[in-house]
Amino acid sequence: MTNNLLFDFTVDKATKTVFITREFDAELALVWDAFTKAEILDQWVAPKPWTSKTKFMDFKVGGRRFYAMVSPEGQERWSIQKYTSISPKTNFKMFNAFADKDENPELPGSDWDYTFSEENGRTKVKITIYNESLARLERMIEMGFTEGFKASMRNLETLLAVLSKRS
Repeated sequence: MTNNLLFDFTVDKATKTVFITREFDAELALVWDAFTKAEILDQWVAPKPWTSKTKFMDFKVGGRRFYAMVSPEGQERWSIQKYTSISPKTNFKMFNAFADKDENPELPGSDWDYTFSEENGRTKVKITIYNESLARLERMIEMGFTEGFKASMRNLETLLAVLSKRS
């Protein structure tokens, strides 16, 4: 793993937005797959010791992903994501909301905008998360989003190193 990879994480409460830029020492196609394929997402997206369990995922405009973060004790925290825009290998957007086990969303939610670019074999992912309310942003932060997201990015970096060696 390369230690000099860019990682910027900024929370702007005034605009109810989180800005994340993360660089990976992996090719764009592999990083794209890691964010868009359930079987790879479930390997890294939950901060340890939690795990991720995707019930279904249909990565297309209008499609959805319904998944849970599962605690070591088996407690499930469900979320639903609706894909609103996809430009293969460069950008996708989705609406994300917490949900119950029956797919009923807890509104308000947040709009996520992912942009991917590659330079010299490294892939940069820029993520903008706009929350519909300051209360939701603050709830995310209270639930440990900042630490959890950073841990997930470390999980992804480790997984990409393994997957890159296989290809």
